[in-house]
Amino acid sequence: MAFSPLISQLISQFCCLPGVGPKSAQRMVFHLLEKARGDALTLAKMITQTVQEIGNCEHCRNLSETPICALCSNPNRERRLLCVVETPVDVLAIEQTGSYRGYYFVLMGRLSPLDGIGPKELGIHYFIQRINTQLPQEIILATNPTVEGEATAHYLTELIKQKGIKLSRIAHGVPLGSELEFIDNHTLARSLTSRVTI
Repeated sequence: MAFSPLISQLISQFCCLPGVGPKSAQRMVFHLLEKARGDALTLAKMITQTVQEIGNCEHCRNLSETPICALCSNPNRERRLLCVVETPVDVLAIEQTGSYRGYYFVLMGRLSPLDGIGPKELGIHYFIQRINTQLPQEIILATNPTVEGEATAHYLTELIKQKGIKLSRIAHGVPLGSELEFIDNHTLARSLTSRVTI
């Protein structure tokens, strides 16, 4: 069945969202048009306002409505700690644990030469500025355990070693509540080699 060109375009735009395929996009669009036109207008307004008003924090590059985000402007955080993450969602995930009280630096990606993403595209010079301004005693690398995340962590390790700052990497391994028989070989091997003394 052929849709109105506007409906087809809107379905295509919904497909740009992660995890949303053509069928899901179609259901969302028809729901908004059939049952929730008021919600659709509010959603459109909020998307427009958010895209226009949210930028990057001048210190950590996290998403923020103000030049300096709430985390960076909080004097009660531990200045000696700086955690490096790939995305703003990673900041949110760490904050939700309630176990980290330091500051952050958001790379806004990870090294991926095949995709044309190198140190310049990640804004590594901003990271160096952050280190020189904050003067952290420890930098925690919290990049994802992917090939690109590991390459990024390795690159940053070489960069930070020159500065003589304590460097740590978040642990990777067997998740709580899981059964060893269901863990993939790579994760289990990493857990064994990264074991800790108790």
